Amino acid sequence: MWIQKKISLSPHPRGFHVITNDVLKELPELADVQTGILHIFIQHTSASLAVNENADPSVRTDFESHFNQMVPENQPYYRHTLEGPDDMPSHIKAALLGSELSIPIENGKLALGTWQGIYLCEHRNRGGSRNLVLTLQGE
Repeated sequence: MWIQKKISLSPHPRGFHVITNDVLKELPELADVQTGILHIFIQHTSASLAVNENADPSVRTDFESHFNQMVPENQPYYRHTLEGPDDMPSHIKAALLGSELSIPIENGKLALGTWQGIYLCEHRNRGGSRNLVLTLQGE
């Protein structure tokens, strides 16, 4: 079985946001898959995806703080600056974290660990809605 859906997430402020439930509510077909893979692709260059801690919100705050230190705004060597000081750093952060995830499916559920969730990593101050392509393969 193959299913592909394009979904649009509501705008989120800059930061790291758990979107596991947003993805699951769009895929009721997941319950019928005993073994498979869910591939998630974000169609943007200034936001990214990750899998990480889903219980303690301080982890997401620490991620944002760390990435802001690691990839600061307003660097004199940035040339791509027409869209604001958060734009070029957002592209770098997105390249570091990546634009896709593949998550195994086991007995109708995502085979995430106990404390794992899917993150939308929003790197723009006002990124707007974000589009995801969900591709479910399995039997």
